Amino acid sequence: MSLKAVLFDMDGVIVDTEPLHRKAYFKTFDQLEVAVSEELYTSFTGASTKRVFETIINHFDLSGTHEEMSVLKRAHFKDYFYNDEEFDLITGVRKLIEHYYENGITLILASSATMTTINMVFEKFGLEKYFSGKISGANLNESKPHPEIFLKAAEMAGQPIENCMVIEDSTNGILAAHRAGIFCAAYKSFHTHNQDYSLANIIVSDYAELEVGKISKFF
Repeated sequence: MSLKAVLFDMDGVIVDTEPLHRKAYFKTFDQLEVAVSEELYTSFTGASTKRVFETIINHFDLSGTHEEMSVLKRAHFKDYFYNDEEFDLITGVRKLIEHYYENGITLILASSATMTTINMVFEKFGLEKYFSGKISGANLNESKPHPEIFLKAAEMAGQPIENCMVIEDSTNGILAAHRAGIFCAAYKSFHTHNQDYSLANIIVSDYAELEVGKISKFF
């Protein structure tokens, strides 16, 4: 048995778009002339854009629809995505992706993000050639922590689950990999807060720890 495929989550593993979403939301809140507290914003963690604006409309008794507000937010997000100088790949991940590619490891992107966002990231950072496939959780029946996305990713890679590894950074993603029966490496960065890594097979803070020579002992 050996490592043949790596299934990457995207947000928090390849890029960190949360700061961009935050800036886009708060710019939209300013336009709507509402003062959203840190406590209220934190309560939106993991919520869809639709749910965020439905909550805002009810909380502040606003006229307007969540669709209209989502259009504003998406426009701001796109602007920050292409123009924010601080937005870049997570440290060490390009080197790791290139390392796997050069070693003949099949790479699949398995993210809860929309395919539009996935394609924006791949185009901006030139990642397309390294990956054999991409799956958006937005197009699936179930979302993480359900294992569907990783089982489909392993199938897309053409490998049995025992030859696959998932790289994740969130409680739900790690649980999804665990439920799929796939070896899971949890990436813990200084940005990461309040996530449960107890079901991960290995926890790393430096992607060099996941190079083939160091990880092969598990396969």
